[in-house]
Amino acid sequence: MSSFDDDQIEAARKLFAGPITFLKSAPKLEHLPNPVVPEVAFAGRSNVGKSSLINALTNRNTLARTSNTPGRTQELNFFDVGDPLRFRLVDMPGYGFAKAPRDMLRQWRYLVNDFLRGRDVLKRALVLIDSRHGIKDVDNDILDMLDMAAVSYRIVLTKTDKIKASELADVYARTQAEARKRPAAHPDIISTSSEKGMGLPELRAAVLEAIG
Repeated sequence: MSSFDDDQIEAARKLFAGPITFLKSAPKLEHLPNPVVPEVAFAGRSNVGKSSLINALTNRNTLARTSNTPGRTQELNFFDVGDPLRFRLVDMPGYGFAKAPRDMLRQWRYLVNDFLRGRDVLKRALVLIDSRHGIKDVDNDILDMLDMAAVSYRIVLTKTDKIKASELADVYARTQAEARKRPAAHPDIISTSSEKGMGLPELRAAVLEAIG
């Protein structure tokens, strides 16, 4: 059941059907673009389907890079939405990759933590959770980080076409119960499938709602 009305869904559809372009990658905070418009960031464990979801959300096949190697993206990637510019999407580096060197993990934590704490234009983070696994310990780490940074976030289930409806209902209920315990989490979550297009209209509307 969508919490958005037809007007919100249509306004979001039109915006995401317009110009969306890659702006830049920022390996360090000094490379961030000027904070001139609202931003919505995507966070998720490596291999959660983040790049695929961003591509599906924006109706582009190659806007965000997809890789068979988890943890490949170790920079903050910024995308401009709208002409004139309305807001930016931020693809955050994936977390939870086991094969990364310890120094890389430390750099990731510094970059993400400092970005979350110091980015005034960041309106919301969308935390992607694989519906086949639910919230894992490594996901709780980023949720704790967002709570501590007082950054509003919304949990988004991915790959919902990969599990049975009964299993999805169970993981949805458990995930929503967890979200409602957390101070910075939006109480409602969104179920999506990049391949089937499920939940994408609602996710677009959620982005539009977040930027105000």
